[in-house]
Formats: sequence, C-alpha cells, structure tokens
Amino acid sequence: MTFVPDLTRRAVLRVGASASAAAMGAWALSALVDPPQPQAAPLSPTPFEPSTASSNLPNKLTGSFISKARGGVKTNWVIALPPGQTSQSGLLPAVIALHGKDGDANMMLDCGVEDALARLVKEGKPPFAVVGVDGGSDSYWHKRADGTDSGAMVIDELLPMLGSMGLDTSRVGFMGWSMGGYGALRLGAKLGPSRTAGICAISPALYTSYADCAPKAFDSEEDWMANSVMGLPALSQIPLRVDCGTFDRFYPATRQFVSQLKTPPAVSFTIGGHDMTWWRLQLPGELSWLAT
Repeated sequence: MTFVPDLTRRAVLRVGASASAAAMGAWALSALVDPPQPQAAPLSPTPFEPSTASSNLPNKLTGSFISKARGGVKTNWVIALPPGQTSQSGLLPAVIALHGKDGDANMMLDCGVEDALARLVKEGKPPFAVVGVDGGSDSYWHKRADGTDSGAMVIDELLPMLGSMGLDTSRVGFMGWSMGGYGALRLGAKLGPSRTAGICAISPALYTSYADCAPKAFDSEEDWMANSVMGLPALSQIPLRVDCGTFDRFYPATRQFVSQLKTPPAVSFTIGGHDMTWWRLQLPGELSWLAT
C-alpha cells in the first residue's frame, strides 16, 4: 500500500443560518439522508509502508492511500490533533469519524472538530486524535454487491496505518453522522467491547423496514436484514451516546433503537433537523463525552 501526500481540502461548509433558524427550518432538510448495509468479509492485513503524509496546518495531518477494500481507489484521510500534540505524543487514542452520504474525510472538520479539540485542551480533558477517511458517497460502511467494503477498509487498512504512525489503536472510539452514525454503530459492534472504547452515533441513518430505506443504502432486503444494528449484544456492552434532532426523519427509528438496548445509552434528543448547523452545535458535548 502506497501513501500519497494530499494537501488539498475543500472549503469548510458555510453555515449562514443561525441556530434558532435551523431549529425551526432545518428539519425540512431531513430528506438528505443515508442508509446501512452488509458485513464485510475480513481482508488479509496489508503491509504498510512508512507514511509520507504532510502537515499543511498546525495540528492537522492529511494524506491518502490506495485501498484494496474499496476496489483500488485513492482514499483520503485527515487526522485532527489537539493543540500541542503530534501523532507521536504518548500514543494518543484515536476516534474514527465516519462521514454521511455524499460526504468525505473532511466532514468532521466541517463540523468543527479542530475548535472542539482546542476547547477540550483548555478544559483539561484527556487528549485524543480524530480521524476522518473517505468511505464513498453511499457506501454505508459495509460490503456491497460490487465487492467494495468501506467497513473493511477502516478496520483492516486504516487502523493498521494509524498504528504505524504512532496513534494508539488498541482501543478506538467511533463517531459518525447520518450514514456514518449507522456505520459507527456497526463497526464499533464488529470490533467489539474489547477494542471499542465508545461510540457516538449522531443522527444515525436507521430504518424500521427495507421499504423505508434510502436508494442505494442496501443492495437487497436480505442485505438490510444482515446488517441491521438492532439487537446486537455488543452495543449494550460498549459505552454509547446517541444524538438526534426531534425533527430529523431518523428520529422515530433512533428512538426505537435506543429503547431496545439493554444498557441505556447517553442520549441527546433536542429540537433540530438533519443538518450541519445542528451537528455543529452538538459536537463540543460529543467530543467531551468521548474524552471521558
């Protein structure tokens, strides 16, 4: 696997609406969603060459690799570090941040991760790195009928790469938005309690029936059933936080998911929709929860 420096980054999403306006109107954007899918067959571990990543801003590293699990495509990654830290700073723990439908590795930056990490340092919270990675516009972080598997990319390619760069991947955290919220639940459960320190699922793309699923979320009803996160024992054994706006189209399914867990998770159900403004408002509390 060859790592390629990539210092480009799309401009941070402009959020012009105020929080109060979003609370009343952002739920109209709830139609922009994402769905889930089948479990990936484990891939043989791929040897990693020393990273050639470059830093283009303080406390941020960017780069890319060619992912076998994703069919040989270039896969970008971003690591946001707390102020004053490096990837070698005493084996920083890693939180893997999974983007939503039509998103990419930079989504966690758009949500304000860099500022939130700086706030945690000022508050004296334990430091950790947040890692974003391209998973594909509608991969839903699982194995697809075409053979690609973004979930396997995270577990079998990204995590070993991060370990080779000096981050602590013995136990990792997961967080994700919409499609990525579903993916965080699925991948955290797949790694299990021994390797997953915590999961924060934000506006997770959950469905109560195959008929309700967004296009391309699953390849078939069998695929949807095989990759459901409902009833997974591991999710009652891993520290879990679930956040969802009460005007979000996924709110009913998210409530149903929370109600079936044997161990009640931390939850935040507040007025809001399926949009960047609401996600940015929630982020500081979510990272604080992950830190503790």
